[in-house]
Order: sequence, then C-alpha cells, then structure tokens
Amino acid sequence: MSSIERRIALDDGAATTIESWGRSGPVLLGIHGMTSSRKSWERLANFFDGRFRMVAYDQRGHGDSAGITGPMSLERGVRDLENVVAALGEPVDALVGHSWGGAIAIAGGRRLPVQRVVAIDPMVRQVADAWYGEFLEELRELFALTGDARDARTRHDYAEWSPSDVEAKVHAVHSMTVEPIEGLMRENPPIAWDLRSDIAGFEKPLLLALAAPGEGINEASTLEEISRNRSSSVDIVTFPGAGHNLHRTHFESFARTLAEFLSRT
Repeated sequence: MSSIERRIALDDGAATTIESWGRSGPVLLGIHGMTSSRKSWERLANFFDGRFRMVAYDQRGHGDSAGITGPMSLERGVRDLENVVAALGEPVDALVGHSWGGAIAIAGGRRLPVQRVVAIDPMVRQVADAWYGEFLEELRELFALTGDARDARTRHDYAEWSPSDVEAKVHAVHSMTVEPIEGLMRENPPIAWDLRSDIAGFEKPLLLALAAPGEGINEASTLEEISRNRSSSVDIVTFPGAGHNLHRTHFESFARTLAEFLSRT
C-alpha cells in the first residue's frame, strides 16, 4: 500500500517523520511502543483502507528518529503527540497506541480534541527496574550487531510475524541504541507514570485491548484495580493466548474488535 511521508519539527528542536496511508475516511493516529516505529501500523492501514486513513510517526529513539534519544519522559511523549496533531492540521478521530505508546494515547487523549482512544496492552504504571534490566540485556545482544547483520537477526527473531510486521521491526531497530530505553527507565519515576486515575476518570470512549493474564506488561493487581474502578466509557477486552504484541500475533481478532469499537462509538 502506498503512503506519503513528511518530516516535521517538534517544539524542542527535534524532528520526526509522519507517514500516512489511505485515500479517504477519518484519521486514526498510531503511536508505537518500545523498539517499534511508525511502520508498525501499515498492516492496520491496509485493513481499514477505504474506511479510515492511518497516520503514524516515529517516537524518539526509534525508526528514522533513532538519533533523537531524549528527553524520554512520558510528558515529553505526550507533548510530541500534541506537536504531531497540530502539524496534521485536521481532526483526528482516534488515537491507537501500543505499550509506551498506549500510555501516551491515554494521557494525550484526555487533553487533545480526539473522539476516542485505543490502548493496546498499555503501560499503565511504570514497570520495575528488573523488567527493564532483562529487556536491555536482550537489546544489547541485538545492538552489538550492525547493518545487515542486525537486520538479519531481527528477521530471524520475528520470523513468525507477518512479513510487513517483520520489516516494520527491522525499520524500527536498524539504527537504535539502548539510550532511549534507558531514558524511559531513568526519566519516569513511578510517581510520574501512573494512569490508574486517568482510566478511572476517562470521559471519552476508551478501548483497552489487553494480553492474556500473565502475558502482558501490567501486574495482575493493576489490571484488577482498573477493571474495578474504570469509568463507564472504558471497555476492556482481553485476548486469550495473546502476549504483549497482540496487535501483531492476533491481528485478525484485534482488528475486528477495533472495527466494532469504532463503529459502535
């Protein structure tokens, strides 16, 4: 599917690339998670072609913004989202975010004039340092490789994904370093990254698409609390057998759920 790309400036002097797919329809704005990029939304763009236009951008430290490794605070991520929405110059129907991007979608969705929000296994609370330690160890092994060798390893590691998702992953990590992930750990103390109250008071339609119990990024106690205290506008759908990347591994069921949510709300 063809797309259009353009580079835009952010308000702190950094820049990002915006990519858009589709010929007509309201705008869905995708916000990717850690070690992903704007390309991770191409499959969803194809699914909704003719009904929605998909737009996405690279977050700091990822894809074509790999050289921009900070600041990495959640608030800075929301500000980047606001910059992207302003640069689009047209209404955004829905934010669709994954993981880190899901947190930005929730926080930004309360501030921006969007109609609805979708968060795919979002990081509701800052995860423990031990989680980051294990993740960083894996990344350092991959990032010890460069160029074609890194690309080949990425394709091997994600061979079970769809071809477009694999190539999106290659794009995301081709030039990455561990610095932005370290920044996400260092610059976001637990007190600054806790979206439980946001979900409890969310006033717009919000779809939380969650991994199977024990397979996602959130602790069971956090999930129980948000399920108990969520506002009436929040829908929670758990995908049996799915892990954190459910929009890739369980794409068809996720896409159908998303389409139903968008048609209903």
